[in-house]
Amino acid sequence: MESLLPAIAAVFVCAVISVCIGVADLPELCGPGGDTARLLMLLTTSRVPRTLALIFAGAATAVAGLILQMMVRNRYVEPAMAGTVEGACLGMVLVMLFAPDLPVWGRMLVAAAGGLGATLLFLAILGRIRLRSMLVVPLTGIVLSGIIDAATTFIAYRTDLMQSLVAWRTGDFSQVLAGRYELLWIAGALTLLAAAMADRFTVAGLGRDTAIGLGVDHRRVVGMGLLIVAGVSASVVVTVGIIPFLGLVVPNVIALLVGDNLRRSVPLVALLGAGTALACDITGRLIRFPYEIPIGVVIGSLGAAAFLWLLARERRHLG
Repeated sequence: MESLLPAIAAVFVCAVISVCIGVADLPELCGPGGDTARLLMLLTTSRVPRTLALIFAGAATAVAGLILQMMVRNRYVEPAMAGTVEGACLGMVLVMLFAPDLPVWGRMLVAAAGGLGATLLFLAILGRIRLRSMLVVPLTGIVLSGIIDAATTFIAYRTDLMQSLVAWRTGDFSQVLAGRYELLWIAGALTLLAAAMADRFTVAGLGRDTAIGLGVDHRRVVGMGLLIVAGVSASVVVTVGIIPFLGLVVPNVIALLVGDNLRRSVPLVALLGAGTALACDITGRLIRFPYEIPIGVVIGSLGAAAFLWLLARERRHLG
């Protein structure tokens, strides 16, 4: 627990900064003659929901990436590289096309089904690949993601849904308000479930034969892991859009520090994911204040650089 205190403190500091940033001046509202009613409305309607959404989305996305890496036994995959988020986007486009009046819970279920179906297709393709080097797995996922994304783009273009699709592809918390982020509570609950099943995911990551030999139902554990990944991806995409590279970089950084034991790494991955999301969102809000740069752009830029660094490090290690 003591090792988590610095990470918890860092997340708390970032959360306070996130709440304080905005066009409205909080010290002015809090000072003598300030408008207390407006202050409370601002905090409960906008600032606090946005901060909570960043924490839940960041933590859940990072943990989902960690679980997927354990399931496919490869460090260089994440939901955005396995077709999961692209499948969720395809599900959202189909909902907008055939059932536009479906409530938000129904949209999430369809998106989760799309993400789960794409992930299962990814695993089926991997099962037919005999030579599975460290880079073949992510490259396979990138190709599959590109195919699903191309099909989604074609459907959206032919049905005048491109604007909605672009919004789902770019992670953006600027529209998060009370009543529009509650799906992310599901992502938070799934993160807690992942922490509770950490030991089983660790054993399942050792391979099917080893897991069965240790008394773990490999098929059931993998199925539960995929459901968690699909549910998290769907809730995040439906609420704020795609957050790239977060589920790839954060688990790798924590693995360098504490290894592959999920019981130790899941809390740290969740905290670093939440802290990274908060820090990138704060950066995007301050660079051109009072305008905002979407968090997907900031994380995408930093995450791509971090991914290249991880690949270079792996090459030096193998060399």
